[in-house]
Amino acid sequence: MTALVVAVVITLVFDFTNGFHDSANAVAALVATRAARPGAALLLAAVCHVAGPLLVGTTVADTVGGVVQLPADEVLPAVGAAVTAGICWNLLTWWRGLPSSSSHALVGGLVGACLVTTGLSGVLWGGIDGFHVEGVLGVLIALAISPLLGGGIGFLASRLALRALRRARRRAESAIRRAEWGTAAALAFSHGANDAQKSMGVITLLLVATGQLDAFAVPLWVKLAAAGALTVGTAFGGWRVVKTVGSGIYRMRPIDGLASQGSSAAVILGAAAAGAPVSTTHVVAASVVGVGASRRRKHVRWAVVGEIGSAWLVTLPASALLGAAALPLWRWLA
Repeated sequence: MTALVVAVVITLVFDFTNGFHDSANAVAALVATRAARPGAALLLAAVCHVAGPLLVGTTVADTVGGVVQLPADEVLPAVGAAVTAGICWNLLTWWRGLPSSSSHALVGGLVGACLVTTGLSGVLWGGIDGFHVEGVLGVLIALAISPLLGGGIGFLASRLALRALRRARRRAESAIRRAEWGTAAALAFSHGANDAQKSMGVITLLLVATGQLDAFAVPLWVKLAAAGALTVGTAFGGWRVVKTVGSGIYRMRPIDGLASQGSSAAVILGAAAAGAPVSTTHVVAASVVGVGASRRRKHVRWAVVGEIGSAWLVTLPASALLGAAALPLWRWLA
């Protein structure tokens, strides 16, 4: 029981570090364009993060819970190792100010720990079944497609917004800033509906494996704890990443923030409906690039984009190695 409590707490710590990255992206544009002060933006994110998983359902949690298949006595050490790997990677990239993918880190850690425990037979590769993703391949496909959608929709949304408002005077900016609150709320809601479910799925997997639950059904307290940990993480550490996303890639104006947030929310909420655990970091950063490119490509800081892209490529194998390395410690604890 002690090992289970430690594993649940560590998973919530992972959610807290996730707040350094993905949760920060939910309010980056709102703060960077001065549509809201950090405190007000955080309050908005807190409410919407909690509402997301409560109202949308737990299809993403089901997907995460089905990434690996392990003997019951191996679930706790493998999950503990995976979450530890995710925390280490999140802290490293946060220290560098890089908006890396917590989704990649968690899946990589799970796969790395599983490969050491059972070999390839324990990894459920899956794919796409209709409109629902399954297993590791389904997750990787969603993680690859979602940034492309975010960038493309951001580009189109920005072009349409600029054309619609080309004759508007500067006084229209106040209305645009107010509209940013709506798209920021939608983005935070979609983030809670997607990212909070990853930790929810891991905790529920632990509860089932240790006999605390008879079936894979996410309890209410798990939903509230996961969403709360995300929001607290944003308050304590997310502002480094807010600076990178809000001005490091492209210096956004209110109309840019509106287009970026709206397009990101649409992609992430659609992914949640399909049970696809995508990275808010990927989607938001790509939408910012799309918005910037729609104006002038030379104004996008491509060196920063390249550095973020390099971190994305390294995240999965690095977290898999970290998960494998942490497994002996968790076997000892369990």
